[in-house]
Amino acid sequence: MIELAREVADALRRREPVVALETTLVAHGFPAGDGLAVGLEAERRVRESGAVPATVGVLDGAVRVGLSETELERFTPEARKVGPRDLAACAVQGAVGATTVGGTLAACRVAGIGFMATGGIGGVHRGERLDVSADLGELTRTEALVVCSGVKSLLDVPATAELLETLGIAVIGFRTDELPLFYAARGGPPVSARIEDAGEAARIAHAHWQLGRHSALVLAHPPAESLDDVGPLIEQALSAAAEAGVTGQEVTPFVLARLHELSGGRTLKSNRKLVADNAGLAAEVAVAYAGIAA
Repeated sequence: MIELAREVADALRRREPVVALETTLVAHGFPAGDGLAVGLEAERRVRESGAVPATVGVLDGAVRVGLSETELERFTPEARKVGPRDLAACAVQGAVGATTVGGTLAACRVAGIGFMATGGIGGVHRGERLDVSADLGELTRTEALVVCSGVKSLLDVPATAELLETLGIAVIGFRTDELPLFYAARGGPPVSARIEDAGEAARIAHAHWQLGRHSALVLAHPPAESLDDVGPLIEQALSAAAEAGVTGQEVTPFVLARLHELSGGRTLKSNRKLVADNAGLAAEVAVAYAGIAA
């Protein structure tokens, strides 16, 4: 059920650095057509930093780890959004499935990939009804370092930070003492530790797993261009989603699209850049880790 691209399989066999990337960003994270460009740029940044990109998605009855550009083009807005629970059904039914952070981590665990990059992880949703992303469950059982710009800012960030602590997930700040708020570099809860370079992140990841912690680490990378005024726009977008009756997995793409409109395109520009920057940093850490584990 898992098919590795030859380049990815060869790199893993030689214990060379590999970085996993998700496909939900391609299919649902950006306006139609833009997601493909973002996915290709993330792969380019991984290569530029010395690692092999392994973009994950469900195609033609299998979970594919490593995709060609032609294959990546098939992840349109019509693709299923696939979390960990959905991988088997999507593959057996022959559907095109765009993997979330959680779905991608599940594939990483089987394939043996220890590094991943994304925009932001899922978490605890706002509101009285309990709604928690499956991303957090996969973080507890996958030995991977995930580079992101914090928790998606449309979520309840403080509650998510508390839950990550309860689950024993280390949240490391890359040159920051605070968990970034996705579009904003500052303002989130404190991180569990701060680091200054990729080598330090690699050494902590190595020690974490050597100590028998079979869980992920989150490396929080603040966006280069902080949008400190986006908070009220998020509230407006969430209100619009509630009024439209949007729920579940459809909330994130709806809110992101509305934010793009309300911000005059600034959030879209920021999102594109942080995804690419996170991919580059994940590759730097993976390269450093390969030197330690060799």
